[in-house]
Amino acid sequence: MAKRRFIVVVGASAGGSVALTEFFDSLTPDLNIAVFVVLHLTKRSIGDLLVARLQKHTTFTCKIPHHKEKIKTGHIYVAPPDHHMMLKSDEILLGRGPMENRYRPSIDALFRSAAVAYNSSVIGIVLSGLLEDGASGMMAIKRSGGVCIIQQPEEAKYPDMPLAVTRHLKPDFSIPVEKMGNAIKVTSAKPRKKGKVPEELIIEARIAESVHIGIDDLKDIGTHSVYSCPDCGGGLWEIKSNGETNYRCHVGHAFTEGGLLNAMESTTESALWTALRIIEERRNLLAGIAAKANRVKGPNMQRQYKQRIAELEKHIDQLKKVLFETGKVV
Repeated sequence: MAKRRFIVVVGASAGGSVALTEFFDSLTPDLNIAVFVVLHLTKRSIGDLLVARLQKHTTFTCKIPHHKEKIKTGHIYVAPPDHHMMLKSDEILLGRGPMENRYRPSIDALFRSAAVAYNSSVIGIVLSGLLEDGASGMMAIKRSGGVCIIQQPEEAKYPDMPLAVTRHLKPDFSIPVEKMGNAIKVTSAKPRKKGKVPEELIIEARIAESVHIGIDDLKDIGTHSVYSCPDCGGGLWEIKSNGETNYRCHVGHAFTEGGLLNAMESTTESALWTALRIIEERRNLLAGIAAKANRVKGPNMQRQYKQRIAELEKHIDQLKKVLFETGKVV
């Protein structure tokens, strides 16, 4: 890479597509940067359509990269749907490894890899979005000497992601999107001392590159927790870094504390719906057996079946109360 070129990594989710077009409008051709974007999309999203839309708002070359593509100045690289995008040795890595906070592509994965590869030459930007993907990655950027920019929460359509960053650190800039191009110009005009990347970030970035993760790697940076991975059921390792706690399982699923809580709530609700379905099926089967018992084995046997049906209906009512009336699974 050229000596004074900056890497700009951008994360966005809900409400982020509009914010991205405004951000691209703010970039001027004289900026000596390469930009990398993760926007949370569905697996069926068509990345080429997104790139074509974004290209209308910038003179930079906007594209979806291929695996191990070399990084070029004046380019904007957009992560393809359902693929992580990471940076290493002046090239782009793409893969379908385990989700982080149930996202693929993951903002944290991109930000963390950029911090390890380019330390103080990284500018991280978090735009509108729900939940907190990007907060852990932004911490990695700051700890490695980089710059943190967030969309002003009052301006963001969904301020969860920018606010999550502020709970971890103080941003260098909290500004409207239209002013971000100028913030990048001001930042890139000042010389920056090369930062030192913490060893645990280097290890975690190496882990994220691999689909298969050995237990020894996790022992280097964490301790085994009492929690199980909501995605695969494997044991989670607790990784403490600079006052923050994250979790990662052997196969690579990763969560912040908030992300793990959200995943557990979702898994709990799914389990309760499954339990409701199974119990209702048992009740219906018993009702059919009871009807036959009245004809074949007499009313006494039918009464026993009806008693069991009544007990199941009590459980069904209790489950429905949790699922329908509380509005939140606890």
